[in-house]
Amino acid sequence: MHRLQREDATARVDEAASSLRRAQQALAGFPTLAAAGFLHDAEKEYAEAHLTVALIDGAPLPGPAALGVEVAAWLNGLAEAASELRRHLLDRLRAGESDQAERLLGAMEDVYDFLVTVDYPDAITGGLRRTTDALRAVTERSRADVTTTVLQARLQRAIEAARPAH
Repeated sequence: MHRLQREDATARVDEAASSLRRAQQALAGFPTLAAAGFLHDAEKEYAEAHLTVALIDGAPLPGPAALGVEVAAWLNGLAEAASELRRHLLDRLRAGESDQAERLLGAMEDVYDFLVTVDYPDAITGGLRRTTDALRAVTERSRADVTTTVLQARLQRAIEAARPAH
């Protein structure tokens, strides 16, 4: 998605879905192994991929049931997807698409505002508090970058408007 290659991104997400389903089926009869953490990580990465695409597109977010992942994996995937928006946001700023960058920043802020309301122990949420704290830092840096870029563009326009015609 960061390279604006939607078809490739979609194909990779579909491939990940197939691999994840096989892993979930293989571990279905082994709850101890399924709870060891690696399945959670795979579900989180899969959710992150789907949610990143949805956030970039401004589309509704698929929930954990729609993605076939546990809630904790979905929540952590959401936090990481919002953090991934920083890269896309910076690319949009470089391309002169400040409106799109501001929309992405708004999405990051919305995700953060939602995640800080999740108040369960880390043992249940899979370390969500730490991931949400990291998202806060990424969102603040992104806000600073968008603000600086927008203000610079305004200043440049004002200078150009005030410059006498030759």
